[in-house]
Amino acid sequence: MTRVFVTGSHGLIGSALSGRLRADGHEVIGYDIAADKRHDIVDPDALASAMAGCSGVVHLAAVSRVVWGEHDPGACHLVNVIGTRNVLAAASSLREVRPWFLFGSSREVYGQARYLPVSESAELAPLNRYARSKLDAELLVEQARAGGLNTAVVRFSSVYGSVADHPDRVAPAFARLAAEGGALRVDGGDTTLDFTHVSDVAEALSRMVERLSSGSRLPPLHLVSGRATSLSGLADLAVRCASGGTIRTAAPRHYDVGRFVGDPARAARVLGWRATTAIQEGMERLVADFAKR
Repeated sequence: MTRVFVTGSHGLIGSALSGRLRADGHEVIGYDIAADKRHDIVDPDALASAMAGCSGVVHLAAVSRVVWGEHDPGACHLVNVIGTRNVLAAASSLREVRPWFLFGSSREVYGQARYLPVSESAELAPLNRYARSKLDAELLVEQARAGGLNTAVVRFSSVYGSVADHPDRVAPAFARLAAEGGALRVDGGDTTLDFTHVSDVAEALSRMVERLSSGSRLPPLHLVSGRATSLSGLADLAVRCASGGTIRTAAPRHYDVGRFVGDPARAARVLGWRATTAIQEGMERLVADFAKR
């Protein structure tokens, strides 16, 4: 049995992954400031103590919203960059023979991609403060890899699928408002994104943990569906699923990426993984879950 340390264990991805890892037979040590204020990744001593005895780390804790990074860039840098440096230092000090480290990054690091679909070899050109913090953290992970730590980077793309998600994220916000018969605000209806259901993401991460635990080295991977969905289309879908709600449009925000669709080929080749939950199915389930509340 592998003992896995998961930061951000109470978040959307962290909670789904923790459940999956336990089902796979791993022991999970969760670490999340939302559950315990002492579990703060900016405190290196607390981190090192909590991580003792673990074989590997999945680092998901972050200031995880683009808008939060714009509103408080200092906190974004502190958590996403300094915090990642602290988690890497603690992981590098583990007494296991070959500890490993899996870092959760974001498709935001690609910025406004020139060509679609975007592959992992595309130019990294972050557009906003959140994206820059994630790229800075990726560079720290790369340095740790060069220093001998077995690391891997995974870039998430618009993960959704739970009523427990941040309420202002676009997919849960649209699903909740539609279920309530409210008004859905669409900031940039032509904005096109690649939505990935959290159950598919947890499956892919589980496969990555298995490979890292066996000593395999992994290239950067993004977990994407490879399918484009516009925000206006997502809003229409939510309203249809709920048979309620209205839609109002607004201009896109200047710091948001206008289009992203990822190429899932590398994850399919390396992990044997593809996202299987179509956006319609995922939104139907999410709207239904909000309607039950």
